[in-house]
Parts: sequence; C-alpha cells; structure tokens
Amino acid sequence: MGKLSNKVAVVTGASKGIGAGIAERLAADGAKVVVNYSRSVAEAEALVAKIKAAGGEAVAVRADIADPAQIQALFDKTLDAFGTVDILVNNAGLYIFGGLDSATPELIDKHYNLNVKGLILATQAAARVFPKEGGVVVNISSGVAKTPMVQAQVYSSTKGAVDVLTRGLAVELGPRNIRVVGIAPGLTSTEGTSGMDQPTKDQFIGRTPLGRLGVPADIAAAVAFVASEDGAWITGETLQVGGGLTL
Repeated sequence: MGKLSNKVAVVTGASKGIGAGIAERLAADGAKVVVNYSRSVAEAEALVAKIKAAGGEAVAVRADIADPAQIQALFDKTLDAFGTVDILVNNAGLYIFGGLDSATPELIDKHYNLNVKGLILATQAAARVFPKEGGVVVNISSGVAKTPMVQAQVYSSTKGAVDVLTRGLAVELGPRNIRVVGIAPGLTSTEGTSGMDQPTKDQFIGRTPLGRLGVPADIAAAVAFVASEDGAWITGETLQVGGGLTL
C-alpha cells in the first residue's frame, strides 16, 4: 500500500516537465492521477501509458486552466473517471522572459489568467468537490517569488501572488480540513529550460549550495510528501525546493 493509496489527484499542466514528474510520483505512491494538459495530447497519453505500465491508474483530460469554463469540465471528467478528488496540484503555468519594457497588457493578462486566476478557480472547483474529510491543494510557486528575476518581472510577480494565495487559502479552508501548501522549485531541468545556454546554467549552479540543477523528481518528492499524511501538520507554508539556490 502506497502512502497515497485510494486517493485521487488532479495535476494541472502535467503532460511534461515538473508536472509530469509529479503525476508519475503520485501514481507510484498509489494515487489515481488525472493528467491535465492543454495542447500536448501525445505527451499526456504517453505519460498515462507509462503510469499504467508501472501498475498505476491514470487518465488524461484536456482543459485550458486559463479558461474558467474548461476548469469545471476538468473536474466533471475527474468525477466521472474516479468518483472523487482528494488532491489538487496547481502546476499549470506560463513564463515568458522579459523586463519592464516587454510587459505589454497582453503579456500581463496571459500570465495572470493562467498562473493566478486559473489557480484560484481550480482551487475553488476542487474545494467544492473534496470529500467531507478534507483534501490537499499544492501550489507550484517558484524561488523567484522571493528573489525576482529582472528579466522575468511579470512571471515573478505571479509567483508572489501564488505565495500569498497559499497562505490566505490555507486560513480560509483550514476549518474544512483542507490543507494548502506551496512548493517553490529552483531552476529545474525540463523541456522549458532546455534552450538555456550552459554559461547561464553554470551561473545558477554556482549559486546553489548543493551544486546542481534540480530535476522534476526532486520537486515531485516534495509534493508527494506534503500531499501525504506525513505532511498532515503543514499548511499555509511555501517550501523552497531548490538546493539552497538564491538569485
């Protein structure tokens, strides 16, 4: 029996990168997993096949978390597939690099519609269907919420908002035994960072006491911990999971 046996987890933005690592780990720990994706159908279906081949249970559900109507459909399909929801991992997110001069109204809206509004509405939808025993919401933040990147001003600000929401939602939902916990990765090797040149990566590694970039499994392990009963006394906190990285 895994630590998450008989639990159902929805992981948004789970077709690749950190989200895929989280979905795979939660399934390995016994959870039935909904692999949410917006565009990458082939990757999502491949991940579901991989989870099933390892003995787990998973389904892929398409929904754009930036679209409120599709959020409700995601949870309707989850209930159809598994009958309940116990864990929500708000992982879906967008980052486009650029300083102040690049911050157009369209770019700001694009970031906030997914990274902040989508997170709020997904949490709202999950809280409405969590069982009376409670549930867990895990918000994927970033180290840039504490030390913003000059060339990612808008993105950094959305992650600051995520940290505030983690605390505020924990206070509101605590009486219902719903825990809300943030996980803030440092620089992590994913498809999204694959185009970063080695000198830039070396700069990040030089600021990381543990001397390497993260990998999705590092973040997934932290998510699995806080989502399980081992993390039952943790809520309203954002855990820094970046090898000690400071920007």
